[in-house]
Amino acid sequence: MSTIVFTNFPVKDLSASTEFYEKLGFKKDESMSTETASTMIWDDTFWIMILKHELYQLFLKNKKIADAQTVSGVLTSFTVENPAAVRKFAELAKANGGDYFSVDMDIPEEEMFSLEVVDLDGNQLEPVWMRMP
Repeated sequence: MSTIVFTNFPVKDLSASTEFYEKLGFKKDESMSTETASTMIWDDTFWIMILKHELYQLFLKNKKIADAQTVSGVLTSFTVENPAAVRKFAELAKANGGDYFSVDMDIPEEEMFSLEVVDLDGNQLEPVWMRMP
């Protein structure tokens, strides 16, 4: 059995966030989505659940939802097929209201390349390409 990773992000505007992720290449699974959550599928093993704040809060017990615009609690990295796919993902994010930036890891692009992508709510993703042995 393969493991599916579900990353959960709190969002203020579910409709805008769903549209944002669709434009990045995620597919919405209507059968697993509601008026408070959208299930966004990248591939068979990586899914993002975008949840309205009131639903996300149910999973936190006594914790508060972090403002991802100013505080980071998680950075989700996932692999893509090549450096061009990293750039395309980041550019699509920026063209649709998100943003991205680069971190200099002092690693040649021929070995590894990634960009830090930020969604509408400040949640962060890192598409990465690595030369595999």
